[in-house]
Amino acid sequence: MEDQLRTDFERARHKAFLHDLLAAMRGRRNDLLPFHELRRRLSPETESYRGMQTVPVRQIVGSMDRFQDFDRAFLPRRAATRGRWQNIDRAYYEDVRLPPIQLYKVGDIYFVKDGNHRVSVARERGVEFIDAEVIEGHVRAPLSSRMAPTELLLQAEYGEFLRKTDLDQLQPEHDIRPTALGRYDEIFEQIELHRRWLSSIWGRGATVPEAANDWYTYIYLPIVRVVRDRGVLEAFPAYTEADIYLWVMRHRHELEEREGHDVGPVASASDYATIMTAPRPVGERLRTLLGNTRSPDADQQAERRRRRLRRWPRPRSGTRERDESYTSNG
Repeated sequence: MEDQLRTDFERARHKAFLHDLLAAMRGRRNDLLPFHELRRRLSPETESYRGMQTVPVRQIVGSMDRFQDFDRAFLPRRAATRGRWQNIDRAYYEDVRLPPIQLYKVGDIYFVKDGNHRVSVARERGVEFIDAEVIEGHVRAPLSSRMAPTELLLQAEYGEFLRKTDLDQLQPEHDIRPTALGRYDEIFEQIELHRRWLSSIWGRGATVPEAANDWYTYIYLPIVRVVRDRGVLEAFPAYTEADIYLWVMRHRHELEEREGHDVGPVASASDYATIMTAPRPVGERLRTLLGNTRSPDADQQAERRRRRLRRWPRPRSGTRERDESYTSNG
């Protein structure tokens, strides 16, 4: 029995190592989703006690406090988990009934509050369902176990954005979906500035939902219409209208500084569209063919420059002239 328990644990750890290696080769993460990362971006509107339930193991994607001990598939990463893991594995061999685990549900996914090792052994043994005591936090954006960690966090930010603005109720047809984390915060800051401006002209305090509705109708939508009419997204298919909107607003600030007066959102969007959809020179087209496409995002451009620099060879130890030449060129 002891030999079998050791073999089971080492096999599970070896799988975790292979998963980490494969994820690194693909440039992805294989981490278990930390609950605090979700809660930092999302505040459930209400919570309710769901009691004892039978939960699909595959929908358990994160942990409240042991997220460093297991990988995305709840395989053990650390040798320190051996004792507890093997004790639970032994219970399966001896057909001992284990107490239910404790889970926190958000959307269609679950985070482990108590019972991480039990989930790990259950997944390794191919168990499909597990008994759990469940507390559910109610959110507006759907969360699914099929989503990658970054997608889940983006959905969490979207759910928080809807909770604060009620835009899903005021503008049911809206489709505000930026592709990077933190951009909903940028959008909400602009709504908050718009709320203050509305309060000053209305002579009363405007609510956040009122400001969000007015901002969407008179600022966001006009910009998006220009983006659609001018075919900006055709030049940047990896981005969304919300991404372009944020870049237009940054461009608007630069344009106002250059022109010395206020520039409306439609005018700035038109100017931006003209720049970004202009015919590209031969050099730009060659860089595109080589995979170095232009990006309207300054942060993305800076990151690409850093990646190019990292690919340059370092100077070998040699003559002073070679080192000085490299320094002057770099």
